[in-house]
Amino acid sequence: MRRRQPLPTLWLMTDTRFGDGLLDAIRRLPVRSGVIFRHYDMDPSERHVLFRKVAHVCRQRGHMLLLAGDARSASKWRADGFHQRSAGPRRLFHTAPVHNRQELAEARRTGADAVLISPLFPTASHPDAPALGLMAFNLLARQAKGVAVIALGGMSRGKARMLHPKRIDGWAAIDAFRIIYED
Repeated sequence: MRRRQPLPTLWLMTDTRFGDGLLDAIRRLPVRSGVIFRHYDMDPSERHVLFRKVAHVCRQRGHMLLLAGDARSASKWRADGFHQRSAGPRRLFHTAPVHNRQELAEARRTGADAVLISPLFPTASHPDAPALGLMAFNLLARQAKGVAVIALGGMSRGKARMLHPKRIDGWAAIDAFRIIYED
C-alpha cells in the first residue's frame, strides 16, 4: 500500500456538498490523482457503503485513496492510507493536517508521508478561519523538510500555479472540483 504509486500532485477532498456528483467528479480527475474520503457526518454504515463506491472508481482510475480517520479503519476498509494527526502502521500512506508549526512538528514526529498545510487562502469550508496567506504558508512549507507538502484551502489550478514549485508537491481542494464538474 505505501508508495505503490508516486505521490499524486492533485487531491480531491470529499465533502457532502458534492451530493450525487461525487463519483463523477472522481472519474473526471486526471489518472493517478489522490482522493481523501471524508464524509464524517454520515451514518457509519452508509459512509462505508459510499467509501466502497468511491474505492471502486479510484481503483479504475489509478487514484490513491485515503480515509480521513484512524489507521485501523483505513486498513480494515482497504484504503491506501489515512489522513489524521496520529501515527499508524508504516505500510499505510499517512497524510496529516497542518495549520501551524506545532502541528507540523507533530506530523513529522508521527512519521507522516505528506502534510496538507491549510488554509492557504480563504475557504468556503471554514469561512471564519483566518487564511495563512503566502508568507506563512511558505514558512511552514520550508520547515517541512523530508515531508511532502500539499497546499489546501481556497485552492484552484490557477492559484496552484502561483506557488513556488520547490515548496509544494501538490494541491488539494473541495470546491474547485465541485464547481468545475457541476453540470
